[in-house]
Formats: sequence, structure tokens, C-alpha cells
Amino acid sequence: MKRFYKKVTAEEEGGAYSVLLDGRVIKTPAKAHLRLPTHALAEAIAEEWDAQETEIRPSKMPLMQAAATAIDRVTPQRDKVVDEISNFGETDLVCYRATYPTSLVAKQSAAWDPMLSWIEARHQVTLKVCQGVMHIPQPPEALEKMRSVVAAQNDMTLAPLHNITSLCGSLVIALAALDGHITAEKAFEISELDETHVMEFWGADAEAVNRRNKNKESLAASVRFLKLSGIIT
Repeated sequence: MKRFYKKVTAEEEGGAYSVLLDGRVIKTPAKAHLRLPTHALAEAIAEEWDAQETEIRPSKMPLMQAAATAIDRVTPQRDKVVDEISNFGETDLVCYRATYPTSLVAKQSAAWDPMLSWIEARHQVTLKVCQGVMHIPQPPEALEKMRSVVAAQNDMTLAPLHNITSLCGSLVIALAALDGHITAEKAFEISELDETHVMEFWGADAEAVNRRNKNKESLAASVRFLKLSGIIT
């Protein structure tokens, strides 16, 4: 789509914030009013729209995409989204450890043990750890506690949280990022630990590097969205 507007503004309206193109309120792909929780987020999305040149490229507007996803896809099926996020706790990345080589075992322990200690201290959640990839059932009470944390979030938070959890393959890491306990860069580093180890040993191909870069950018955008929304301080 070609750029059809000249001026982009962010304005307050009824206790929420909107982005306007030449004075007209932006709507989501499903034609819903794009209502945002903070002026900072509205300004950042306005900047995304203003940065578009002759062609409008949605892929270059991750904050807009996250907000639209929250309104169009999260709100109509909130319980389903909460379940999808929470289900990652059943097979959380940080609970499945390598048996060899010893260097990878040590890296996993150094990166993931602190995550397990954090969620136990922060949310009173104790998870089991195993070696290998065979599924290990987690305590129902632990899974329920993590689900309650997810369910307590508003719709605008669930969209980026879903993205972070999916990218990391870990609800524990995602909740640590949501809490501001770790940065987006740290979340990416510890969730990509296994692949980084393989790449350091065998080398990396262009496709893998491109995928990792895109995932890193997407994760960073989701964490930024949460900061602009006032969720992460």
C-alpha cells in the first residue's frame, strides 16, 4: 500500500490515546478503534507510521502490529491466548538439560538455574528439571500459579507476552522479562543458548543467522512495547 497521508499525530481521547493520520483515527485491520494505554506508546506508534516512506510496510511497524493483535486477536479469544502462553510452562526450555558435552551442561546451568531460582522466589513456583528431552510432568500447583500470573495481565500485555514466550520457548524467561528482571537481550541470549553453542562449534549458515536476527528484533520490540505501556519500569 502506498503512503496516503502527510501528518501523523498522537492524541488523547476518552482516557486513552489514539494515533491519527491527517486527523483521522487509525483503525486495526479488523476495523476496531486503535485505543492505546499510554501517550508514550501512541507516540512511538505514530513515529512508526511517520517513518513509512512511499510504501507502507507493516513488517516495519512491530509496535503497531502488537497493538492491533491485542485488539483484534487477543480480546475476542482471551482465554485461548492465556492457555497458549501458559502451556509453555509444561515443557519449559529451562527445565530440559543436556547430558553432554560438559561445556554445554555448564552453560545451561549457569544461565537457566538463576531463572528457576527467580521464579521460585518471585512467584513461589518450583519446577522440576530433567536431563534429555523426554517429557517430565510439572507439579499442577506450579502450572496453576504461572497461569494465574498470565491471566492477571490485560489484553494489551498478553500480545507481546505471547510473542516473547513463543520466541523463547519458555514461560519462565518470558515472565522474567515481563517483570523487568532480565532485559530483552538477556532473554534472547539465554533462550538461544543451545543454538549459539552449536553455531560456535560448527559455524553458522546465512539462513540461521537471518532467523536469529529477526527473532532478536521481534523480542526486543515486544519488550519495548511493554515498557512503553508502563508494564516494565
